[in-house]
Amino acid sequence: MAAGLMFDAPGPRFRRRVFWISAASAVVLLGLVALGLWRFAANGQLEPVRWKPYLTWPVWRYLLEGLGSTVVAACATGVLAMAGGLLALRPNRFTRAYAEVMRTVPVLLLVYVMLFVLPSFGVNLPLFWKLVVPLALSHAASYAVIFRAGVEAVDPGQREAGLSLGMPDGVVTRFVVLPQAVRHMTPLLVTQAVSLLKDTSLGYVVSYTELLFNGRVLANYNGLLIQTFLVVAFVYLVVNLALSRLAHRLEASRARTAR
Repeated sequence: MAAGLMFDAPGPRFRRRVFWISAASAVVLLGLVALGLWRFAANGQLEPVRWKPYLTWPVWRYLLEGLGSTVVAACATGVLAMAGGLLALRPNRFTRAYAEVMRTVPVLLLVYVMLFVLPSFGVNLPLFWKLVVPLALSHAASYAVIFRAGVEAVDPGQREAGLSLGMPDGVVTRFVVLPQAVRHMTPLLVTQAVSLLKDTSLGYVVSYTELLFNGRVLANYNGLLIQTFLVVAFVYLVVNLALSRLAHRLEASRARTAR
């Protein structure tokens, strides 16, 4: 076990230092939360009448419709991005350049290109695809890195055994290597889904009716800006925490299986 560690185990002094730094950080964070609640209360933002609309079904139905559109856009983006990641699985000059460029270019810039640049050349996609295509182009690079890491985690002897039986390299990759690599990739794929789901909030730029866009419309309608966006943030928090929890459970399950 000691030979497999990259660093030495922390000593008692270092653990005490980490404990006190963590405790101080928690106190500061709680203090900031308390200060924010106090300021909200001082300005009347915590009055029950301001939160009462969010106890009604029509408001939640409208927000959940936005969440449904968010999930649809995230799923479509995930399918296209994973397909692009699989195409870029074979390392060559083009795929390496694509991964490097797409991982450094902001997603918002790609959305603006899809929204303002391409229509001037006669390419004017529906609102849904103006959001999905830029996200897929960006996340395909991340999925390619995840797929490559999963494939490299498979014992090279598996590929060699398939090739020794006369199987083509592509067949070995699809039917021998990838099924085994899925076990290593699954937690990372779920974690990437969290990032993808958050990026769908850029739908407000193209006026796609996702969760954040519906929240803005609702805030403009009822005038409850702070309350609306706190509720929207809570919905994002619940969904992303559920996905993160799933990723942790999958990682723990994979670790138990590896033992």
